[in-house]
Amino acid sequence: MTQRHVLLVDIADEPEAVAAYEAWHAAGAVPAPVIASIRAAGIVAMDIYRTGGRLVMVMDTDATFDAARKAAADAADPDVQAWEAKMDAYQRRLPWAEPGVKWVAAWRIFSLAEQG
Repeated sequence: MTQRHVLLVDIADEPEAVAAYEAWHAAGAVPAPVIASIRAAGIVAMDIYRTGGRLVMVMDTDATFDAARKAAADAADPDVQAWEAKMDAYQRRLPWAEPGVKWVAAWRIFSLAEQG
């Protein structure tokens, strides 16, 4: 059984920054150690969408996923830290984000499956 997570962050609203950020996320552009760390954490699917200056990440995880364990592993991984430092040049925290939180979790308010 998988669990879905939806997370949001803003992006620098300059065309050059958006183009660079999208290029860094093109197929094959994300460093292999970063992809390996994502998969090793129990993340089975991840997509990022953009509209204007807002990014939305949809992430499906298996039963082994633990956000705190993933955060600790990321903090100890120099490849992930280098990637995060590079992405920080483009990402902008949401005004309501808690200190130290980059991607803010969203919660579901509607599900078609729950409708009669």
